[in-house]
Amino acid sequence: MGQNTPMPATYLNVPFRDKDSAKALGARWDPAQRQWYVPAGLELAPFVAWLPQGQAAASSMLLAAEPEPVYAAPANPAGIRLSQLLAGVSQAVAQAFPAGIWTLVEVVDARLRNGHVYLELSERDASGQVLAKANAMVWASTAARILPEFERTTGATLGPGIKLLVRARPGFKPQYGFSLEIDAIDSGYTLGDLEARKREIRERLQREGLYARQKQLEPPWDYQRVLVIAPEGGAGLGDFQAEASRLQRHGLCHFDYAYSRFQGEGAAAEIRSTLLLALQGLLEAGKRPDAVVIIRGGGAVNDLAWLNDYELARAVCELELPLLTGIGHERDNTLLDEVAQQRFDTPSKVIAGVEQLIVRRAAEARAHFETIARLGQRCIAQARAEAQLTESEVRALAWRQLDVARHLVPAAWSAVQAHARLALRASRE
Repeated sequence: MGQNTPMPATYLNVPFRDKDSAKALGARWDPAQRQWYVPAGLELAPFVAWLPQGQAAASSMLLAAEPEPVYAAPANPAGIRLSQLLAGVSQAVAQAFPAGIWTLVEVVDARLRNGHVYLELSERDASGQVLAKANAMVWASTAARILPEFERTTGATLGPGIKLLVRARPGFKPQYGFSLEIDAIDSGYTLGDLEARKREIRERLQREGLYARQKQLEPPWDYQRVLVIAPEGGAGLGDFQAEASRLQRHGLCHFDYAYSRFQGEGAAAEIRSTLLLALQGLLEAGKRPDAVVIIRGGGAVNDLAWLNDYELARAVCELELPLLTGIGHERDNTLLDEVAQQRFDTPSKVIAGVEQLIVRRAAEARAHFETIARLGQRCIAQARAEAQLTESEVRALAWRQLDVARHLVPAAWSAVQAHARLALRASRE
């Protein structure tokens, strides 16, 4: 047997972005050649993607010709390093997905760190069952480019519950595992999805004859007691209470408050439960409110989207009391706003509307009082005039009677005297 000839090193064409993967697989850097190479004795199969074209084709043919054993012991009993194995996975993923693919996802969680956006994504079926999950990220430079436009166009932010159409490139890093790198977001899809959810609920309520039910109720004639549903400690609630407390302090209207979460999974169900329990308690205590108010401060479109819920919308449609809403800002619109009897742009405008009606009724009452007072004064003046006229007539008649009596008395006195003399003479005879 002749002397073994050492196998030469095999040089590779490794792009800069793949240098770490090649190094993890065992490649070495030749500073003189300024090129990565496979040291003699290492299998070329893991490096086939970086082999020169002819060698890559030959290696592929050899690999294809060799049958894969069901199980084969490693050539090196010690095995390969984990980093080498994962670097191979990384290279395979990079080869399979050289560019991003447009993908439908739902955001489960979003975090911002050093300008980078880290996301937890999922896909769920109609029943809410999770079908797939993945981590994703938007690099700071990309986020600065695509997120402002997305937020401006949709009014939404990347947060839990929002559905997105993103261009995502799968990647695998030996140190961090699998993730998606997002470099584009389709704003139109998100807007369409948010509107589609509202449209589906709206059409269902219309089919069931509930959508316009609140509009058919008589609006409050006045406000003496109001039930308010709001997130505790919210800025919008503070604005509302600043004016409401003044009305309550002067005994013009009493406000009962019940608090609930207004965003996040299960928020709509919590609002519905809070509303119905609070209302039941007031009715059982004989304190029927004149209206129900639902308020919260402004927020991103997807924060408010938690309120677009069928069960919650149905519950407020079926209320026998008028519903007033003040949710978000002027540009915001939820299903609760659509079905409410009165929709206001903000919590501050809700309490302003309540106060205006109270002031209007007070002004009307004052005007009615003044009208009654004027009518009373007029009646008194008329009665006084009539009394004075009657008094004058009585006085004149009395004076006439006195004049008549003054003329009749002497004659009557003479007649009495004559009669008395006659009677006296007769008695003497």
